Amino acid sequence: MSRVSFYTRPYDRLIKTESDVLKFVTALIANTKGDGKEGDEFWTKAETLLYCALVAYIVFEGPEEERNMNTLVEMINSMEVREDDETFKNAVDYMFDGLERRSPQHFAVRQYKKYKLASGKTAKSILISCGARLAPFDIPQLREIMSYDELELDKLGDEKSALFFLISDTDTTYNFLVALAFSQMFNLLCERADNTYGGRLPYHVRVLWDEAANTGQVPGLEKIVAVIRSREISLTLFYQAMSQCKALYKDHSETIMGNMDSIVFLGGREASTLKDISENWLGKATISMQTEGRSRGQSESYSQNMQRLGRELMTTSEITTMPGDKCILQLRGLPPFLSPKYDLKKHPNYKYTAEFDKKKNAFRLESLFRHRPLRLKPEDEYTVYKVDGSDTDEEADLLNFDDLDSDEFV
Repeated sequence: MSRVSFYTRPYDRLIKTESDVLKFVTALIANTKGDGKEGDEFWTKAETLLYCALVAYIVFEGPEEERNMNTLVEMINSMEVREDDETFKNAVDYMFDGLERRSPQHFAVRQYKKYKLASGKTAKSILISCGARLAPFDIPQLREIMSYDELELDKLGDEKSALFFLISDTDTTYNFLVALAFSQMFNLLCERADNTYGGRLPYHVRVLWDEAANTGQVPGLEKIVAVIRSREISLTLFYQAMSQCKALYKDHSETIMGNMDSIVFLGGREASTLKDISENWLGKATISMQTEGRSRGQSESYSQNMQRLGRELMTTSEITTMPGDKCILQLRGLPPFLSPKYDLKKHPNYKYTAEFDKKKNAFRLESLFRHRPLRLKPEDEYTVYKVDGSDTDEEADLLNFDDLDSDEFV
């Protein structure tokens, strides 16, 4: 492998068009709505307007080092609203006033003006909703993660490489980051295949999405899975039960499953999954049934009857009690078949795993970091500078919001 990275960072600096802004915001909202019942759709649409305006400003007008989620959070935090003073302007208002002077038809300006139609009380409620949605991005560890990027998602098909997203299987705080990254990755790779390589990536990109039910939702996945194969991209989804896919994608789950060339069932007890496998995957088999009858009396008689019947190839109870070393494979164009599971310990590369030799083959994440904090050693030479930071205001130069104070607008 020529490049291996182990990070969980969405690649928002590759938002290039207004359409990309909307795709990113849609994915952000879909994966940060929580598990509760959705409220009034008005608030979601209002948040979408504000996010589109701020993200577009950050991407198209902000300096490169500030094109990240941290800047979006800072902008939301600095948007003070006063219910009793509709004319009050916060720092972000001045930023957009300056942008409107330079480019009245700018996408960010047009979206922000729609948001500003809200009254002070409504705008305050919208900001509270935005703050609650973006609360995870205020966690210090996540702020550090979002401050820079090194994934290069759009270049995965340029050379042989491996990219791993490692998240906790007990803490779901950061799960939505994977869905955000996957959403952008599919869009970026399809665009790169079409615009750079004439429709097909030079190296096939295979996405193995383990725990797909616990790592968020990719908006429009039912359309993505139908078109990515022609770009040399394949997707493997891992679910513990089909009901998990239905819970995430509702009516689109059948479309997603229908675009899969192969489906492997490793075992389980979920009722709807077992019923679907028995009735739709396996279907019915023809069996011969022979019946015999004998009657005794004054005249003894004997009869024998042979008939053909149909029954499920495997009933739900038979699937439930399937041996643990067996699996069912449904491959497009072929009848389903029962197959033994491959024993990983027989693989020639098993000796390189930590399970084989934990001391020798243990995985060390720190050895793969590219972005490392500076660590001084006793023998290093360095210069010490004394800086007076008493007048420093961290928010004073947020995306240069003081546009109206420049000589250009005097």
